[in-house]
Amino acid sequence: MKTRKIGDKGFEVSEVALGCWQLGADWGTSINKENGLAILEEAVNNGITFFDTADIYGHGKSEKLIGEFLNSTDKQIRVATKFGRGGDVYPDKYSKDVLRKAIESSLKRLDVNAIDLLQLHCVPKQLLLEENIFGWLRDLKAEGLIKNFGASVETVEEGLICLKQEGLLSLQVIYNVFRQKLTKDLLPQAEEKGIGIIVRLPLASGLLSGKFNKNTTFPKDDHRNYNRNGEAFNVGETFAGLPFEKGLEFVDTISNKILPEGLSMVELALRWILDHQAVSCVIPGASSTKQVLSNAKVSNIEPLSTETHRLLSKLYSEDIQQYIRGVY
Repeated sequence: MKTRKIGDKGFEVSEVALGCWQLGADWGTSINKENGLAILEEAVNNGITFFDTADIYGHGKSEKLIGEFLNSTDKQIRVATKFGRGGDVYPDKYSKDVLRKAIESSLKRLDVNAIDLLQLHCVPKQLLLEENIFGWLRDLKAEGLIKNFGASVETVEEGLICLKQEGLLSLQVIYNVFRQKLTKDLLPQAEEKGIGIIVRLPLASGLLSGKFNKNTTFPKDDHRNYNRNGEAFNVGETFAGLPFEKGLEFVDTISNKILPEGLSMVELALRWILDHQAVSCVIPGASSTKQVLSNAKVSNIEPLSTETHRLLSKLYSEDIQQYIRGVY
């Protein structure tokens, strides 16, 4: 497993990390405690040193599971969590006291003395513009409750707003083969300022795994069912904002006309992201140890060819981008 640094002033992490939304088990197929711990163990055994979670994932279940795991291993694991969507704080109940209490609760669940990276969790743009919340984060860092802070954002505009903030370590963004706007509109600006890029939804909610077809169905409580058109939250968080059926068409095009021989769709999708030097790490989720192993192996795959990158860029600009929905 290769490592990269989160930002110019950050810490080293495995370039393939672990997204822990699924471990909260508050959507789709539930992952029990035993399987959750097995997934975390498999991740560490394959060189993964960075877990990304949030206070809202399973109403704290994901953080608690990670906390239990941290107490069972002697490996040095960095953990990022988030604040801003849990409880009743969203969209307009933010305050320094609320932030402090949320961090203290996360510290208890994770059973750590300080949070390695606390990220704002897709908070309203107006809150970012008012800037007070960044002052709160700097104060709580000075107090030692958090070691670093960053922001998970929905749009390029929000990312650019955050880049102006002193002390910001990282941005977490939706970035994948289906959602390439950030390549020119945000990644170079972040790299210039020494801000790390953490990539979520690298497989577009599983679309880029190549395992779905027009007959695939999802459980009633799975966001890939109830949020297909943005009914519950930003549609970009589900299938990268593409209509499911249109996404399947693009997967077929990639598989039949672009996918290099010997690579799987998952390997292509993750490798494409890692080929961008501005990216600090990618955080695919996993519902099984097999998926963890498959994702981790991508770190040792050779970069894609210039021609493959050209074809994927061409497909996006000429065909895909016109179908992307939601703020972007």
